[in-house]
Amino acid sequence: MRRIRVIPVLLLHKGGLVKSVKFKDYTYVGDPINAVKIFNEKEIDEIIILDIDASREKRPPDMQKIKEIAGEAFVPLAYGGGIGTIDDIKELFYVGVEKVVFNTNAYHQPELITGAAKLAGSQSIVVSMDVKKNIFGKYNACVKNGTENTKQDPLIFAKRMQELGAGEIFLNNIDRDGTYNGYDLELIHKISSSLSIPLIACGGASSVEDFNKAVQHGASAVAAGSMFVFQRPHRAVLISYPSQDELKEKLFSNIP
Repeated sequence: MRRIRVIPVLLLHKGGLVKSVKFKDYTYVGDPINAVKIFNEKEIDEIIILDIDASREKRPPDMQKIKEIAGEAFVPLAYGGGIGTIDDIKELFYVGVEKVVFNTNAYHQPELITGAAKLAGSQSIVVSMDVKKNIFGKYNACVKNGTENTKQDPLIFAKRMQELGAGEIFLNNIDRDGTYNGYDLELIHKISSSLSIPLIACGGASSVEDFNKAVQHGASAVAAGSMFVFQRPHRAVLISYPSQDELKEKLFSNIP
């Protein structure tokens, strides 16, 4: 039985944690340190922290903030946002990050992916690919927290990142972000079946059943934000995570 990673994704915005709907309409959900402490207790597999301001503000990672978060994380921590140099990467690993996540600079500085992989190994390098359909129904890869359209086909972009040295692709569907409408299964299958590296599915999850469907369509890991930080139907902030018993029954047991 294969164990699938189930990963909370937390967004840093102006020093606090927020959750978006379709990459806008931010709702404040709390302090990152407190959130990480709670997730520690819930036996999560790993956690992804994304600073959604850094690249837009053209600033490097806030190393002091990341060090504080990493110091409280008792699970593998992946960080993305504003990573623009090899020195940034070295410092992130030094303060306790185990994986680095590239989005904007994967597109603008693709050589950074290769350099990072040579430094730390591909298993520590994640490329985050935000996708959105245009008015003609065609998918495009976007960067800079969804505000810059690269006009590249996501499949071509993902394969290029794999060639450059990425060890994982983090696929997030902008149109499904925070909607609870389920993952984009067709896109997950299309991209994962063309890669030899793992794909992390994100965007739209509302249940463990959604996780299962994503895995059946090729995802190697599943990630979510709203599902883990809100209590529906009123979106009251409540950090949660499926119990290990529920995951074993509804996810792991159905996977060879």
